[in-house]
Amino acid sequence: MSNEQGVGTEMQQHSYADSVTQQRDDIPKIYGAVDFALVPERLDSEATLDDDRFAASRDAVSRVFDRPELLETMRNATMTGDRIADAYAALIPTHGFRTLIEMLEAACQRGVESVENAPQELVDLIAAMEATPAWVDMKLVAEGARAERIPMATATPLAIRGAFLATFLNKYAALPMTMTGTLSDEAAAKRVFETASFFTATTMPGALDRSGKGFEAAAKVRIMHSMVRYHILNSGKWDVATYGIPIPQADQMPAGLIGVFLLSAQLLKKGQTDFTPEQRASVELSRYRCFLLGLPENLLGETPQEIVDLLIARHVSLREGYDDETCGALVRGTMQADLFDTSSITGRLHTWLENGFSKFVLIKSFLGGDTERAAAIGITFNRREKVAAGVAAGSLALKTAFYRVGLRLPVVSGRIDERLNRRLAALLEMYGHADFVTDADRYNLN
Repeated sequence: MSNEQGVGTEMQQHSYADSVTQQRDDIPKIYGAVDFALVPERLDSEATLDDDRFAASRDAVSRVFDRPELLETMRNATMTGDRIADAYAALIPTHGFRTLIEMLEAACQRGVESVENAPQELVDLIAAMEATPAWVDMKLVAEGARAERIPMATATPLAIRGAFLATFLNKYAALPMTMTGTLSDEAAAKRVFETASFFTATTMPGALDRSGKGFEAAAKVRIMHSMVRYHILNSGKWDVATYGIPIPQADQMPAGLIGVFLLSAQLLKKGQTDFTPEQRASVELSRYRCFLLGLPENLLGETPQEIVDLLIARHVSLREGYDDETCGALVRGTMQADLFDTSSITGRLHTWLENGFSKFVLIKSFLGGDTERAAAIGITFNRREKVAAGVAAGSLALKTAFYRVGLRLPVVSGRIDERLNRRLAALLEMYGHADFVTDADRYNLN
């Protein structure tokens, strides 16, 4: 494909896959009014390799333009929800929101057979999550979870706000957060802590086993997203021609895969084309977690190059779209949210460190180090915050080294892992109870 041709021709010439258009017939209560013949504005059909927004990643973007099948995959993923979970969420009119959540909780905790008169849609959802793909090695997943406990115990409490903010930088992907009431300080804090809680909980021992808390959390996150689709698409306030499907598969990729994407990009930069055994374990944890969240295998790359190509393809296909009304409001609301108790010296110290380090993570990892762009979207990074980020980074480096060395020493590895688990349990208590539900009464659909 030539630079001049760009991606537009590909998007105009190809219809969506049958699995995409079939959503309208299979789940009419959600997708009945969706026109699957259109190409939404969010799909950047005019993108070319020479676009300024690709300047920092021209080589990686070039690989995507040379593989139009990747763009076709993203095209389909942009118009695809979660067929299995959506079908269950579509039962809201007959069963009610609360009943559906209670039945799901019971099915996760005691088995679907324990649910009296369980709807077939619930049976199908649980069966799909139980149908572990052949490529999943649960021993490797457990090893990955053990390794991931370290960053969850050390980095996440200080970086989660920065990583969360990264999801607000594009209006096409961020609008559902605005419509579902995430602008208030209380709601923003709740979403930050629920995100931290989910990823932390899934690293605990046995959490992703069938009876584990991580399995249940993944199921509830899926239903939360599906209920958002149900309510928004039935509100009459969502413009599919502009925004595509709310919370499509394409927009769930960054949250589940950003860690392995950054790792993969770093390895490729060094000339490393495969993961070490330790890195592979962390990658497989992320891939399995994404499977439980409903992402298909074709969005879950196996090698560093595949992972980078898929996330870059998502970047290429998503039109740039920052606006202050949507993105700026979400950024400011999240930054202003009081996440921690500042009544004690310890709380105030943690808040200072978290504020500085979160901004550092956002600017360095998601804005290419561009502080001017950060300022333009309401993220200042003053001297005091830079000092906080430096102190936090130093502390994290020491703690990480301590845990990594400890886990490798047979004499103390068990005790170190127990210490990590206690730390994670304390963090989960601090994050509070994660409902993983969406309250339609609080939606802003004006």
